[in-house]
Amino acid sequence: MSYRTKSLALSAVLAALALIFSYVEAMIPPIIPMPGVKLGIANLVIIVALYSIDFKHAFSINIVRILVAGLLFSGLFGMLYSLAGGVLSIIVMGLLKKTDLFSIVGVSMAGGVTHNLGQLIVAALIVENQKMFLYFPILLFSGLVTGILIGIAAHLINNNVSSLKEKVH
Repeated sequence: MSYRTKSLALSAVLAALALIFSYVEAMIPPIIPMPGVKLGIANLVIIVALYSIDFKHAFSINIVRILVAGLLFSGLFGMLYSLAGGVLSIIVMGLLKKTDLFSIVGVSMAGGVTHNLGQLIVAALIVENQKMFLYFPILLFSGLVTGILIGIAAHLINNNVSSLKEKVH
């Protein structure tokens, strides 16, 4: 089996897993009843893909997951917010990973914060009110906390499933 075939198959499996995690998260009542504050467990798959495959595949998995989850669970506006946060966060995580200056937990923290920032930017543009950014400290804190938790889980997964990349190559 060629590299392209293996990476496509693995990406499809990871996109399906991320979608399942999105569904599970949609079923969990909010821990903190505030808009935009959630665990982000689907991002676990994205970070694992970023570290075990490559940026291009992680980006694609993220986009597929966001679009399908939006259609199934959150609707057009939910998809728009997720897309803004997801694209911004995967770009930032990819750039930070490339520097080799940050651990997987640090990269995940930055992803959590920038995901929330992307969503907040879209919300401020939609409602045409810059006061939305007064909400950023709450989203900053929640992004840091969830980013740490997701980063620790991704670190544990990558340590225990290090053969994932070898199977693709």
